Amino acid sequence: MKKVWIIIVAALAGSVSFAQSKKLTLTNRLAQQRPDERIVLTRDQVNSKVKLSAEKPYCIITTESGVPKVIQFDDLDGDGNWDEAAFLGTFEPKQKQVFLISASKSPATVKAVVRAHVRHRHKNADNTFADAVDTDTMPYNNQPTDFSKQKLPPYLTEGPAWENDKVGFRKYFDVRNANDIWGKTTAKMVLEEVGADPSVSYHHFNPAWGMDILRVGKALGAGALALQMPVNGKDSVFRFGTNVKQTTYKKLADGPVRAIFRISYQSWQVAGQSVDVTEEISIWGGQYFFENKVTLQNAPAGARLITGTIDFYETGFHPVKTKGITGLYTFGIQSENHDKLGLAILAPAKQVIHTAPLNAGGIANTFGVWLNPQKQKAVYRFYSCWEKTDPVFSNETAFTALLQQQSDAWNNPIRIK
Repeated sequence: MKKVWIIIVAALAGSVSFAQSKKLTLTNRLAQQRPDERIVLTRDQVNSKVKLSAEKPYCIITTESGVPKVIQFDDLDGDGNWDEAAFLGTFEPKQKQVFLISASKSPATVKAVVRAHVRHRHKNADNTFADAVDTDTMPYNNQPTDFSKQKLPPYLTEGPAWENDKVGFRKYFDVRNANDIWGKTTAKMVLEEVGADPSVSYHHFNPAWGMDILRVGKALGAGALALQMPVNGKDSVFRFGTNVKQTTYKKLADGPVRAIFRISYQSWQVAGQSVDVTEEISIWGGQYFFENKVTLQNAPAGARLITGTIDFYETGFHPVKTKGITGLYTFGIQSENHDKLGLAILAPAKQVIHTAPLNAGGIANTFGVWLNPQKQKAVYRFYSCWEKTDPVFSNETAFTALLQQQSDAWNNPIRIK
């Protein structure tokens, strides 16, 4: 079972020998402010600064004046040792920040503001929902819930849901395999309660938290996946979900800084091929996107991944082309609340083949992004910016400015030294 250590590190008298502290320098190379920038230190990076040991297996990070950082230590491979230390930082243009990092025997564990969360919960026989599970296997060819026959689905909001202090998402844990969006009006984590009471519809706006804002239908929704591969000399499109020998969910990390989970599709039988696919989805506090790292194995030569967003309205789609980052966006009155919503998909330019409408393989009403996996791997980010989350997103120029800033930041990560 994966463990997550949630830590606020503080300079406690006598707990750390600051004579053994080393400097950790983080530099913003861009001439733009970068709020809530994602910082990851691998265990090897920390170990190169301060020698970790059985006696001192953690690190403590403070500013030079002793201000603590909220750090999340994640054990991603399940070996009982943390692999990555994650925290958020805000940087002014061209700013260099210097921190002190030290090895520590036992971090001070205190309650922190949770800014990211993932959960997957089963329905009980009495129509309540059980505690969240860390792992789960989907029944073979699991069908969508028929709400004319039952009021609640077998999983809370039909499958895994993930959120931060800006936006939330969910994945249908059935053959549809689409992603949906929770538009949020609060920074609080709400997805443990949403959908638990069938008399309260999440399809209607609730000023206390928001609502389900995306029409999905037969579209890929919010960045779900399909595969294009040659069959008898002709490219064919196949939607993920059906004829998978085993589809599994696994939580890897859960707040307060970020949440990560994995969906694995083992032995997907598609056009006479047996293909394995893994999605590793993460969401961080302060961001308007989730990131998906996709691994594709045993696919035939010429196979391409496709992700996409909805095409139900008269918004059209617009290409995004910046240095190193490519994708598309849509903007307009396209939320289920009939107000303005900006949606976008960004990916490294070297992976993007093209963007175009997609209506094939049981997929409709979709603007697609075709990805060429590099060494069987691909990564993309899906953005959702609703005007009720922040009124600035009632303006398309503000939305595209965010995408430009995000593209620049992705292409120029914070330098760690």
